[in-house]
Amino acid sequence: MEKANFGFMGLGVMGHMLALNMERHGFRVAGYDLDLEKVKAFGTQYPGKNLIACATPEEFLNGLERPRRIMMMIPAGKPVDAAIASIKPVLERGDLLIDGGNTFFTDTERRSAELEAQGIIYIGTGVSGGEYGALWGPAIMPGGQPEAWQLVKPIFEAIAAKVNDEPCVAYMGPRGAGHYVKMVHNGIEYGDMQLIAEAYDLLHRGLGLSNARLHEVFVEWNRGELESYLIEITADIFTKTDEETGQAIVDLILDEAQQKGTGKWASQNALDLGAPIPTINAAVESRIVSAYKDERLAASQILTGPEAKISAEPQIVINWVRDALYAAKICSYAQGFALMRLASHEFSYNLNYGEIARIWRGGCIIRARFLNDIRGAFARNPELPNLLVDPEFAQAMKVHQAALRKVVALAAESGIPALAFSSALAYYDAYRSARLPANLTQAQRDYFGAHTYQRIDKPRGKYFHTNWEEGKT
Repeated sequence: MEKANFGFMGLGVMGHMLALNMERHGFRVAGYDLDLEKVKAFGTQYPGKNLIACATPEEFLNGLERPRRIMMMIPAGKPVDAAIASIKPVLERGDLLIDGGNTFFTDTERRSAELEAQGIIYIGTGVSGGEYGALWGPAIMPGGQPEAWQLVKPIFEAIAAKVNDEPCVAYMGPRGAGHYVKMVHNGIEYGDMQLIAEAYDLLHRGLGLSNARLHEVFVEWNRGELESYLIEITADIFTKTDEETGQAIVDLILDEAQQKGTGKWASQNALDLGAPIPTINAAVESRIVSAYKDERLAASQILTGPEAKISAEPQIVINWVRDALYAAKICSYAQGFALMRLASHEFSYNLNYGEIARIWRGGCIIRARFLNDIRGAFARNPELPNLLVDPEFAQAMKVHQAALRKVVALAAESGIPALAFSSALAYYDAYRSARLPANLTQAQRDYFGAHTYQRIDKPRGKYFHTNWEEGKT
């Protein structure tokens, strides 16, 4: 029997769809899963297709051409370690193992080192786009040895989303670089979603817009600088009604946002690296607060605040929110790219930020017109320290920041929580401040802990201590 060009371990939704995508592009694909029902479905649902369903690991491995190319599409964590352990003894030098799940990058770093020591090459690959993207073209973020990338480049370029005939895939860097970039992608995704949710809250609860009007607003927004997948699907959401009740489905959904942890990983790692990402953090924290539904219900009967009502002229507020959303989005993406810049230096990833923006333009959840501008910013200056200081983005913030300030003030005045909008504005104001009150913070640290401080009138790197209690009466 003719051997397969590529194999998938894990035939859940993503593995199944990626396999069909790959087969459609002319590759022979083998699939294996611990769940024999999934294997059976893989082998019987698509007669005439170039797919091989394998019921055992031995059948799977023997059905692959050498060097074997195997992509694991299984839950992150211990299942990945178990899958590697199950096939590692029979893998040969030069075989390629790919983890296509949402794995924490440090796990990829560890596995890459362990497998490379045995001559097995390894790629940690971020895949974004959900079920539809997996089938019709995702954004793909592979990281590993350069020779590993060459083994999968023609396959990944074939199945990836295309924007202007450019495949939305590129080599990210060594070891855990691919999963790191995917982690930041998901953190930015959290920020985008929270900003959109806050915009919705201001317009729906604060301004009283109906779902039909909200649909019109978001459709209009999607024709301008906010054009993106998330704005597009948000517009669609407002049109969907429940067959049982006739009500809008969005109004029937419990206000408790769940999470799988990738946004939290970005926040945790940013703290480790000393990278400020307050808007992404606010998005993670907002999901956490939403989970306290019972406590919030009880608190709503006890705690007071202003009525959640905005009395200004509706179209003016809609325009403010639109412009504020764009300004906050700039700040959020600036935080994500600045985090990747720190990580690239810390972990020697040598990330190409323009390429990252390029591949995020299609297939992935945060795909947007806006990413063309980010790509342009890094084309102008590959060493750009922060998107905010790019001339075009600086000008955009000059134009739109007034709206962001209006919206944050409106939210505060009406008692509508806007953690993401507020944090974006505070980040912008902090980053543009030549002087912050950290001098007082450092004085306090020196007072109670003798932590020392530097002086503005002395050379940087020279430290001083004051006996703050000397002379006290």
